[in-house]
Amino acid sequence: MIRSIVKDILFLQRRAEKASRKDAADGRDLCDTLAAHSEDCVGLAANMTGSTKAIIAVKDGNRILLMYNPVIVKASPSTYETEEGCLSLSGRRPCTRHDWIEVRYEDENFHKKKKRFQGWTAEIIQHEMDHLEGILI
Repeated sequence: MIRSIVKDILFLQRRAEKASRKDAADGRDLCDTLAAHSEDCVGLAANMTGSTKAIIAVKDGNRILLMYNPVIVKASPSTYETEEGCLSLSGRRPCTRHDWIEVRYEDENFHKKKKRFQGWTAEIIQHEMDHLEGILI
């Protein structure tokens, strides 16, 4: 189901709660909503669609990667400055991102995974994981 994008700053600043199998519908809705906004969006965090759970969906090439309870376990010492936009906020804002990150997460079937991401995909994941911490750029 495609959900509306939340723009309420106080809601977006709340820290996400751990997701479980009971939250699979929120994950599917997040993917549907990202697909519906594919022209102007490359990632979403669950709080952007009204859920309080730790779930993100990001474009990874031609597919949507769904992550439950993602945690960055390692990050490159090298960083870069960039500007990012957000569907929940107007305009673009400066931020600092790591060149690569290693993330532990549960996939769409709640199987544990660990993977290294770099470049554009790593940047998207870092942005969405900030949302899970209530951090807005």
